[in-house]
Amino acid sequence: MATSLRDDLMDIDAATEQRLIKVRRELHAQPELSFHERATAEYISASLGQWPVDNLRDRVGGTGVVADVMGELPGRSVLVRADMDGLPLTEAADAPFRSQRNGVMHACGHDVHMAIALELANRFSAKRDRLPGMVRVAFQPAEEGAGGAKPMIDAGVLKGIDRVIGLHVWAGLPTGQVSVRDGVMMASADWFTLTVRGVGGHGAIPEATVDAVVIAAQIVTALQTLASRETSPRAPVVVTLGSIHGGSASNIIAGEVVIQGTLRTFDAGLRGQLLRRVAELAHGVAEAMRGSCQFRHEAGAPPVVNDPAIAALVAEAARGVLGEQAVVAFEPLLVGEDFSYFLNERPGCFFLLGGAPGGAPVVHHTAQFRIDEQCLPIGLRVMTAAVLRLLEAD
Repeated sequence: MATSLRDDLMDIDAATEQRLIKVRRELHAQPELSFHERATAEYISASLGQWPVDNLRDRVGGTGVVADVMGELPGRSVLVRADMDGLPLTEAADAPFRSQRNGVMHACGHDVHMAIALELANRFSAKRDRLPGMVRVAFQPAEEGAGGAKPMIDAGVLKGIDRVIGLHVWAGLPTGQVSVRDGVMMASADWFTLTVRGVGGHGAIPEATVDAVVIAAQIVTALQTLASRETSPRAPVVVTLGSIHGGSASNIIAGEVVIQGTLRTFDAGLRGQLLRRVAELAHGVAEAMRGSCQFRHEAGAPPVVNDPAIAALVAEAARGVLGEQAVVAFEPLLVGEDFSYFLNERPGCFFLLGGAPGGAPVVHHTAQFRIDEQCLPIGLRVMTAAVLRLLEAD
C-alpha cells in the first residue's frame, strides 16, 4: 500500500534520531564566532553535497550556505533558516562533545537548528519526485548581534521565495511543546556605547579633576528612569547596562569611562524615542557635572513579527504532530533575533521548540547552557509538517 509523502517524511526512525544527535554533537564541539563560521560552513556544504540538492552555494552573505530542494510537483517556495554562530563563552559542562574551541561555545542552541535543517534537506531531497514546490535551506552566519541576516538578503537569498520559517530551541519550554504566536513575538534590540570624559588626576586632589567615574555612576542611575518613569508600565522596555570600564588604579581619578548597554522594546516609535532620551540624559548629566559624553548607537534587529495567517498554518501543523495541549503561545520575549529581517521581506513564522533539560533551570547565553536532545526529532517532525503545510497552502 502506497504511503503519502507526509507519512514518509514523518516516519523518523531510531537511525534518524541518532544521526540528528551525532550531527548536533559534532557541530557543538566546533563552535565559531559570528562571520568566522568557516569550518561550520564547510561541514554543512559537505553534508549537503552528499544529497541530491540543487544550487548549493557557499559564502553567501559572508560565510552563509544555501541549497534548494526542487520538487517535481507544483507548489509554493519556502525558505527554512538556521543560524550557525556560537558565543564567546567557555563551556562549563564536561560532556564528551563539549566545545573544543577555547572561549567559544554553542550557548544558544544554534547547533540544534543546524542539525534539524540539515536532516530536513536530506529527507526532502530524497522525496523530491513527490515534493510540491521548492524548499530552500539557508544557513545564516552571525545571528548573535553581528547582523548576518541582512547580508544574506542582500545577496539574494529570498529571490523566488514565497514564505519563510525558522525555529529556536528554548530551554525555558518543556521538551515536547512548541510555542507559536501571531503578531509580535520578540523585541527589537539596539546596542549603544556612552563614552564619558572628564579630567583625570591625582586621587588626593579631586578639585583639580572632573571625575569620569562619578559622572558615569550618575548616568547609570539616571538611565534607570527611562523604563520606570518615562514609559508606561503597559509597554515592556528593558534598558540594560552590561559593561562599565574606566580607571587604571585606586589612587588615580579616571578621566574616561565607557558604558555599554542595550535597549529592547516591541514598539518602533518607543524605540526611537528612548534612544534619543539615552543620548539626552547622558549628555545632560555629564555636562551638568563639568564633563562630556559621546553617544554611539548600533542598530540591532527590529521586532520579530509573525504573519497571522502563516502562524496559524504552523500552529495547525504542530498540533497535528504533538497534539492540542502541546502547542502554546508564549508572551512576547524581550530577546532580539534577526530573523525579523526575513519576516520584513516575506510572510512567515518563527516559533520556539521546547528543549528544557532535566535538573536546575538553564539560561541561554551562559556557560552552563544545555538542552534535552530529545527535542531534535520533535523539532524535525514539527518543522517537516509545517514546511509541507506552507508548500501546499494557497
